[in-house]
Amino acid sequence: MSLSRRALGFTAGVALAALALTGCVAGEDSPAEPAASGASAEGTTLRLDWATYNPLSLIVKDQGWLEEEGYTVEWVQSLGSSKANEALRAGAIDFGSTAGSAALLARANGAPQQIVDVVAQPEWAALVVPAGSDISSVEDLKGKRIAAALGTDPYFFLVQALEEAGLSVDDVTVENLLHADGWAALQSGSVDAWSGLDPIMATAEASGATLAYRNLDFNSYSVLNASEDIITQNPDAVQDVVDAYERARAWALENPEDTAQILADAASIDLAVAQKVIDEREGLDTDPVPGDALNKVLAPIGAIQVSLGDVADQAAIDKALDELFAPQFAENAAG
Repeated sequence: MSLSRRALGFTAGVALAALALTGCVAGEDSPAEPAASGASAEGTTLRLDWATYNPLSLIVKDQGWLEEEGYTVEWVQSLGSSKANEALRAGAIDFGSTAGSAALLARANGAPQQIVDVVAQPEWAALVVPAGSDISSVEDLKGKRIAAALGTDPYFFLVQALEEAGLSVDDVTVENLLHADGWAALQSGSVDAWSGLDPIMATAEASGATLAYRNLDFNSYSVLNASEDIITQNPDAVQDVVDAYERARAWALENPEDTAQILADAASIDLAVAQKVIDEREGLDTDPVPGDALNKVLAPIGAIQVSLGDVADQAAIDKALDELFAPQFAENAAG
């Protein structure tokens, strides 16, 4: 099966098998109070993902703010954008954490989901090589084996980096591996490079790996998606979730050390590595409203998705970009 065909079907799949976790007790120090939706929260179950690549999800889970509002929350771990998209499409979760590029890919292929909040503008993807590697540029990747999770920001980062260097995915062998498995493959020597994702990438650096190529412009935003079902059927709950996310953003910006500790605990990584991610690469201080800035980043990625055969045609991308954003919730939260 060709790479493009495998990518085309990547967002469709069976439900994500994941452990449902309950939230922790809420903290007492909070910079802002979310808007309450009243009695509608009581008796309502929300299914949210948490992901180590989405620190705001970790804070909302750790602080238990939604539970305080009266919601029953089923917390499900997402191991990458593609897995979050699978779970959303299968109805296993109501809210899922993905890169903007993965959200666009899912929507263009018919997934009924929308972006309700921009989590961050991170530099979370780069090309990683092991210590002592003779690969020092993108051009050196020709003929090499590269680990990347199809349908995720690191995958589209790789595609754009190759194109900028005059290469394409046909000039390399892409091994479709989840992010942690990609790092493991790099360590074992079964691949020559890995298109990595933080916080695993920062752990790789601490272990001696090198970021052979970085480019913030090739990183799409980190976003929170909601299923159209919950947007239509319970917009008050969607607003409460986005309010909790914006409360978490304010909390994270006021408490970077505590945020790093929460990330370190959730990802089982060294605190210094987590602090590096939060301080240097996460980009949480960004506009939460999905709009022109996100559209500008996603439009060229959409063209790449069409050229690779991941999406049927440009018309599907254009339609997806017209329908992908639900900005009203973040606008209300910001207001």
